[in-house]
Amino acid sequence: MGDVTKEKKKTSLRHKIGTIIGAILCIILIPILIINITLITKTYIMKEKISGIGGFVPLVVLTDSMYPTIQSGDLVIYHTAKAEDVQEGDIIAFFDPAGDGDSVVTHRVIEKTSEGGQPVFRTQGDANNTPDELPVPGDQLVGVYRMRIAGAGNAAMFLQSPSGLIICVVIPLLLLISYDMIRRRIYEKNRKQNTEAMLKELEELRAQNAEDEKRKGEF
Repeated sequence: MGDVTKEKKKTSLRHKIGTIIGAILCIILIPILIINITLITKTYIMKEKISGIGGFVPLVVLTDSMYPTIQSGDLVIYHTAKAEDVQEGDIIAFFDPAGDGDSVVTHRVIEKTSEGGQPVFRTQGDANNTPDELPVPGDQLVGVYRMRIAGAGNAAMFLQSPSGLIICVVIPLLLLISYDMIRRRIYEKNRKQNTEAMLKELEELRAQNAEDEKRKGEF
C-alpha cells in the first residue's frame, strides 16, 4: 500500500498546484474579460450615452489640443460635477456645442459667466492659440478632469477593434476553458491510475495471504 499512498499524495499535490495555477489565471484573465466586455457593450449598445462608474467617467482623448497636460491616446478620468461647482482654470469634458450632439471635447475653462441664471463656460485648449468659438452651456458638462493614464487610451481603442476582441476576449476565454478541461482530464486519469494500482495491490495482498494460509495448513 506504500507505493499507492505515495502516488496518491503526488497526485493530490499536482491537483493542488493545478488549482492554484487556475485560480491565478482567473484572477488575471477574468478582470480583463469584464473590462473588455464592458467597453464593447458601451461602444456598440450605448453609443449615445456617456456612462460612468461611481461618478467617474473614463474617456479616450483623440487630439493634442490640451498638450502637454493631456495628450492624444491618453485615457482620462473625469468626475461628474455640478456646473455651478466648476471654477475658472478647471479642465472639463463637455459635449461640443458645434458638434453633432455626441462628440465630447476636453478643454480648460478660461471664463465662467451665466445666462438666464445658468452657468456658461468659455473654453480653450492649452495648445490652441484662440478660445473655442462657441460658449459651453452648463447642461453640456460631462465631468471635471481628475487624472490621466498616459497611452492607455490607445490600448482601450485596440480592445474595441476586431484584433483586440480576439486577443483580449476570445483567446483568454478559450484559455480558461481549455485549462479547465485539461485539468479535469489529468485529474480523472490520475485518479483512475491510482484506483487501478490500489486494486492491483489489494489483489496481490490477497494472493499473498492465501499463499500464507496454505503454507500454514501444510504444517
